[in-house]
Amino acid sequence: MLFRSWAQTTDARWPDVARVADHVGVEHLVVTRHALVREVLTDPVTYRPDNALDAVTPIPVAALRVLAGHRFRLPPTLANNGGASHPQIRAIVAEALHPTRVAAQRPWLTGLVRERLTAIGAALDAGAPVDLYAELAADLPLLVLARLVELPDAPVGAVKEFARAALELFWAPLDADRQAALAAEVGRFHRVLREFAETGGGLAGSLRAAGHPPDVVVGALFFLLVAGQETTSQFLTLLLHRLAGEPAVLAGLRGGTVAVADVVEEGLRLEPPIVTWRRVAAVDATLGATAVPAGTSIVLWLARAGRDPAAVEAPDEFRPGQRGSRRHLAFGAGAHRCVGDQLARMEAAVVVGETAPLLDGVTVVREPWCPDNLTFRMPDAFVVQRR
Repeated sequence: MLFRSWAQTTDARWPDVARVADHVGVEHLVVTRHALVREVLTDPVTYRPDNALDAVTPIPVAALRVLAGHRFRLPPTLANNGGASHPQIRAIVAEALHPTRVAAQRPWLTGLVRERLTAIGAALDAGAPVDLYAELAADLPLLVLARLVELPDAPVGAVKEFARAALELFWAPLDADRQAALAAEVGRFHRVLREFAETGGGLAGSLRAAGHPPDVVVGALFFLLVAGQETTSQFLTLLLHRLAGEPAVLAGLRGGTVAVADVVEEGLRLEPPIVTWRRVAAVDATLGATAVPAGTSIVLWLARAGRDPAAVEAPDEFRPGQRGSRRHLAFGAGAHRCVGDQLARMEAAVVVGETAPLLDGVTVVREPWCPDNLTFRMPDAFVVQRR
């Protein structure tokens, strides 16, 4: 279950809290109910974020040497930071992603999406299949993020390869050879980030000005480039695929009876790109009726919490605007709630609003395929063709 949890959200056999061993024999507490998941996320004293970025497949010595050769380090900065420095680092990142700055990117993004959809529409009209992941969704979030945090002109392809390599290295079941290859990819890009952290402007400059050392600047940029854009491109792909199979919702969008914002929220509830997140118990505790000894690894099943009948009226149906739709935990909750939630919502709203008419007339040629991963769905393609 752990590595394909995104495919089992409707399995009714799961209890509120379950003990599950992973592929290397480590036992975790898997939390499935909305209220309990939220309880953990909003209690950073009892349940700390220290293990959020730990590799789920222990990294062998050979791969660690590769990382060390690139001077790779990930000090606590954002997702894995339960210390005193977290609020200030988060505040600086939040300022870079402030809703006003995000809204200012909307006209530019809308123009870019329309330009791409014109080319996509022409290809579909000519009878050609089109991969909406590759041609539309894959790099959009990265391009927007680069404008907001003033990233240098790094090749988009290289950043995407790095981000997906990092998601695989830290969250996938792997063999030693694959870990070594991924370590080399992640290490090489980490070196590029170090150079930018020392001289770059925008977010990097703000973190340096606040007195944060280079490793912290690199850590913040690392996490943003992995989670701040890759997850959104995943979500755009998953949501477009879901909408292609929801003709009533598409008709509602076309007729103005369904709001784009409601579609985005229902998509986040039913098709979240991040399906689980981790915490570690700092002290002995009780979760529901289950004893939680200090040191226990806790896997919060965010995707299943979004389908909890106690939180939403029709948990397995795509009903934009239904009661409970916006109570999802796709962005987490509490002190470590996703700082880029408004950015992701804006990007998804633009893509849904502009792409919905095109989806009305296509058939799915190839559905997205997602590899085994504890936390991220990582779709590889979404190919459609004109009916």
